[in-house]
Amino acid sequence: MSAPLGAAQRGAAPLRVALLGCGVVGGQVVRLLTEHAEDLAARVGVPLELAGIAIRRPNRHPHLPAELVTTDAAALVRRPEVDLVIEVIGGIEPARSLLLAAIGAGKSVVTANKALLAEYGGELHEAARQAGVDLYFEASVGGAIPLLRPLRESLAGDRISRVIGIVNGTTNYILSRMDETGAGFGEALEEATALGYAEADPTADVDGFDAAAKAAILGSLAFHTRVTAADVYREGISEVSAADVASARAIGCTVKLLAICERLPNVDGAGAATGGESVAVRVHPAMIPRTHPLASVGDAFNAVFVEGDAAGQLMFYGRGAGGAPTASAVLGDLVAIARNRVTGGRGPGESAYAQLRIRPMGESLTRYHISLDVADRPGVLAAVATAFATHDVSISTVRQQGRGEDASLVIVTHTAPDQALASTIDDLHKLDVVRDVASVMRVEGMTGG
Repeated sequence: MSAPLGAAQRGAAPLRVALLGCGVVGGQVVRLLTEHAEDLAARVGVPLELAGIAIRRPNRHPHLPAELVTTDAAALVRRPEVDLVIEVIGGIEPARSLLLAAIGAGKSVVTANKALLAEYGGELHEAARQAGVDLYFEASVGGAIPLLRPLRESLAGDRISRVIGIVNGTTNYILSRMDETGAGFGEALEEATALGYAEADPTADVDGFDAAAKAAILGSLAFHTRVTAADVYREGISEVSAADVASARAIGCTVKLLAICERLPNVDGAGAATGGESVAVRVHPAMIPRTHPLASVGDAFNAVFVEGDAAGQLMFYGRGAGGAPTASAVLGDLVAIARNRVTGGRGPGESAYAQLRIRPMGESLTRYHISLDVADRPGVLAAVATAFATHDVSISTVRQQGRGEDASLVIVTHTAPDQALASTIDDLHKLDVVRDVASVMRVEGMTGG
């Protein structure tokens, strides 16, 4: 037995929807499908009817209609009467196998699964192409923020050069609290957990895995090149200290976990252009000036800048997670694939024609903020400067703090290849005059680099 979700367009045959997963997001999908049934039917042209909900533990969802609940997700996606499939299970398996089965059975699908798309997006896109169905995934990045569809459709006529943003609300909340209160990472994480912003196991968020998966999706769409999670350089925020945040404040900056996707000209070791372009995709904490628009993005909000040759700078901002915001994006995709089913059309597929080289992190151009505990004696600055000069890294600013045992140098570099900067840090560790390399953090968005 099925549950009708729209009374409008009564004369038309309904499209029947299978829902895989009914957690925080899935529960909101059911609610919105039910409460907005009339409007959704009017927007699509036919009613949308929930055919089944696949969940592992039915006893945890006593509020769901028993006739819709099943534990056999594989059978549900293969039912002949199912037209469309929504996946909000998360993870790689069984989500991957279920979506491939649904696509193979001729059903268009909507997924919010960024980890799956970052690992197997190419396989899913190819399967959808061969089956002649749609694969939509707006909810996989940025929750309710309309971000992926503008990249796939609205900006399809432009040339995107850079995408940079805050794409993980948990880490943004933690770093914002550290900046506002002076708290350490552990204290801010406890607060985020208590408020429900952080999972009991926050590894995916604080170690940057979530942001890296989203960066892979953004890079793929922006540069028409298949980027996987393995192509993304990743650093999390667990090593960011209260001292790092204070150092950022001292130079007019704040610390954010950034996803940075860039299209860059290929260059040789000396920086000379060699022809062609490559793509660099990275996720790491960085200091950004407080005047930068991303610096004011607080709490658990997300914000992404897109830079196009013709469009210029665009900013997308909003709640990047949560049941209702994510479900809003899922329903937007559902309406799109349902309309395509009614009209016989298809949405955009994968665009990976450019096949640009993926640039390793060592070639990425960035700047470093470095704090050194040093011996307070003549020749220290000369020895430190030599380490930088050896790797052709130019120093932008340097200042000394304290004297004697408390002496430290704080250095901000000019822009240089990350490998040269990393090699400089290795050499600094070896200097007798350097007691400790206390802090190293990248700097983005500052002028004069």
